Amino acid sequence: MFKLKPVTVAVLAGFSFALGAGQALAQANVLTAAKAATPPKLDGNASDAAWKSAKPITVKLSDGANFGGKGETTATIKAVYSGDMLYMLVEYADPTFSQRRAPFQKQADGSWKQLKDPNDKGGDNNLYYEDKWSIIWSIGNSVKGFDTAGCGPMCHAGEPGKPYGNKYTATEGELGDIWHFKSVRTVPVGQVDNQYVDHMRYDKEKAPGAGRHSDPKDGGGYENIKLVDGKPAFMNKSGKAANKGGTYYLKKDEAVPFDDSKFKAGDEVAAIMIAPITGPRGAVSVSARYANGKWISEVGRKLVTGTKTDVQFDNMDGTYYFGLAAFDNAQVRHAIHYDTLVLKFAK
Repeated sequence: MFKLKPVTVAVLAGFSFALGAGQALAQANVLTAAKAATPPKLDGNASDAAWKSAKPITVKLSDGANFGGKGETTATIKAVYSGDMLYMLVEYADPTFSQRRAPFQKQADGSWKQLKDPNDKGGDNNLYYEDKWSIIWSIGNSVKGFDTAGCGPMCHAGEPGKPYGNKYTATEGELGDIWHFKSVRTVPVGQVDNQYVDHMRYDKEKAPGAGRHSDPKDGGGYENIKLVDGKPAFMNKSGKAANKGGTYYLKKDEAVPFDDSKFKAGDEVAAIMIAPITGPRGAVSVSARYANGKWISEVGRKLVTGTKTDVQFDNMDGTYYFGLAAFDNAQVRHAIHYDTLVLKFAK
């Protein structure tokens, strides 16, 4: 298990947070969203003039898994707003492009099995997973302590449920907004998974995810592909194995019934089917590119969505607190920034 700093260990949105002594009250990094006459294009290139007008902040992330064995990286964030939209540029170093999210692999005897981390005791896959990052906001500054302790007040270790505890706010009315970038499950359809945290406590039957929830959707999203008669139910119509020019995700509009004759021993195919999310859960758009050991993500969302479980950027004089985490091929063990980050808007 990776080394954590003392005092508080917390878990949120499928990942753990740690707060060190004396760090919670450290001065926050302030990200200023520049006003842009022309919005940036969400193409993953980050070359638009709008980004040049934005001042970046540099954020140290540490105490994660992988990242070249060091468990740490450094992120650079920029923000601009144009018309009714907020845009954010998130860049950070990651030595590996991780896409093998628990794929099915054909065995020498012709059978198929799903690849899993042998050390995973339940929700802690650090071997066959995907690269991710997450930004978490305090909605309407409702989460008590977020302005000084960041996401920590939402996180509760040592409780039943997830391997690293549960996520919930202290009281009814405290809400957190989660923007969860999933490089296999949502990014290929141009979206960040829009989720939230409320005050709900863990209940094995009624609330297995405790306070963590997905925003409502009208359609789309991702779902696991099942084995039927020992074989994956679907494959890409191209017939390519994921490890031979194919992908580790299967877009629903490209899915066809599985044809086992097209694959040889050692071939891998996707175990997840994805489709564009419609409705509030699909409110955050993204275009991302992995190149030269770095993730570059351009994110866009309306300033005001009107959805209760979204942060509303409705006051240009307001202060918006958020936190950042990055995952290198890890389900839970992300690299984190300990201090609160702040978004403000330039006039």
